[in-house]
Amino acid sequence: MAIAVMALVGLFIAFYLLAHALGWTGSLLCGLGDCERVQQSRYSSIGPVPVAAVGVAGYAVMLVTSVLGIQPGYRESRAVSWLLLIGGTVGFGFSLYLTYLEGAVIHAWCQWCVASAVLMTLIFLTSLPETRRLRRA
Repeated sequence: MAIAVMALVGLFIAFYLLAHALGWTGSLLCGLGDCERVQQSRYSSIGPVPVAAVGVAGYAVMLVTSVLGIQPGYRESRAVSWLLLIGGTVGFGFSLYLTYLEGAVIHAWCQWCVASAVLMTLIFLTSLPETRRLRRA
């Protein structure tokens, strides 16, 4: 359930950034850092796909998987455990890369990106106990 709550918060953050990238909102509300500089950098998209869209997809997968994992028929599912563990690991790795880019390459921080990275780190740490479940099965 903890992963589901964090994924839902992350989904809202990623959707906000995606709405900005698509021009659906005005300037970003950013009390700390330089969100506009980060969002306008060449690293804010992968080809034509905004990084925020990757975040929306990743958080949505984690949300659906974690909610599925609390359903009675799936509580002991190895597939759900694998998906949570892999999703948490990939999301954490991608967040580390993006955070590195903010600090070492762009030289600016976006409070929304940092919040997302913190959430993904917590999701990763929360998914680690799934390794025990996979070893037992």
